[in-house]
Amino acid sequence: MLRLHNITWNAPDGKEVLRGVNLVVPDGKLVVITGPNGSGKTTLAKLIAGIELPTSGHILLNEEDITGLDITERAKKGVSFAFQQPVRFKGITVRELIETASGNTLDSQQLCDILGRVGLCARDYIDREVNATLSGGEIKRIEIATVLARHTLLTVFDEPEAGIDLWSFKNLIGVFQDMRRNLHGTLVIISHQERILRIADEIVLLADGVIQAAGNRDTMMDRVLSTGHLAAGCRKEEEIFDE
Repeated sequence: MLRLHNITWNAPDGKEVLRGVNLVVPDGKLVVITGPNGSGKTTLAKLIAGIELPTSGHILLNEEDITGLDITERAKKGVSFAFQQPVRFKGITVRELIETASGNTLDSQQLCDILGRVGLCARDYIDREVNATLSGGEIKRIEIATVLARHTLLTVFDEPEAGIDLWSFKNLIGVFQDMRRNLHGTLVIISHQERILRIADEIVLLADGVIQAAGNRDTMMDRVLSTGHLAAGCRKEEEIFDE
């Protein structure tokens, strides 16, 4: 279980971005955190992952206080973070990246199984470098493949729909649905895309740096979609793709 207690975070210029956030993320659930642009969603994701540290408050993972741990230390505790714009690694092949994530040497069948789950043919990708020759959709799916290879306790995705084509997005929904069905950990997804909201177990609405509401999908969907200040952040499916 992930527990955030009275979390605040101030930007370098002193602006208060998050104000007293309290949140419990239960084990084995797919939780979507949504809200308008500028509400603090990505900041909250980075705080959970350890990329940023809170100005005040505490973060507990299975009742262990991890507030002061950085991203590397949290990764050792079983926390993964998938960036909105995945990192590219010149000189590192897809095979090497996935094997590094898994912590093991993988045979061709294992690599094929992992990459196949994100819609990629291992034969076409395992020897390619993770660099600018890969499209946004390809790099996003490879990043998700590394998450699948790790089998982490808690995985945070920051707007996974950003910068990918329509086919990749539909495939991405399928990957998340598969992960939800076979969940051996917890997924936290930052998104304001309706189709991702609709596969959540629980939805958290964040606005103006505070949690406005949280609950199960059926309870929250109408509220989220009818909230006026969220409209600027909720984009239609055809508007989120740039490829």
